[in-house]
Amino acid sequence: MKKIMAISAALLITISSLTAQDSTIVNKEFKVEGNCNQCKTRIEKAVKIGEVKYAKWNKSTKILKVAFENTITVDSLQRRIAEVGHDTEKFKAINETYSELPNCCLYRGSSKTH
Repeated sequence: MKKIMAISAALLITISSLTAQDSTIVNKEFKVEGNCNQCKTRIEKAVKIGEVKYAKWNKSTKILKVAFENTITVDSLQRRIAEVGHDTEKFKAINETYSELPNCCLYRGSSKTH
């Protein structure tokens, strides 16, 4: 029984170290449309998942800087942001979701700066 426990423990440690080695951090930047601090909160919250280690959107430059594990893709992050109403470089939010944003967050067809 002790032998089985020792083998199981060794196997668990090996698997854990292999998993940790497979996951590396990727740093990316991409444009995300938005206007204000409400947009900032919504955009950053959309990518607040376990694989994301850092996300900060700059409302002046419209750039999201993000650091994430390579177990996910930048496309998946951009899709998540579009799903909450913000256009990205690759994905456009559907009109219904976009139109439900607060007025200060509506960025299409305007040159608002907040």
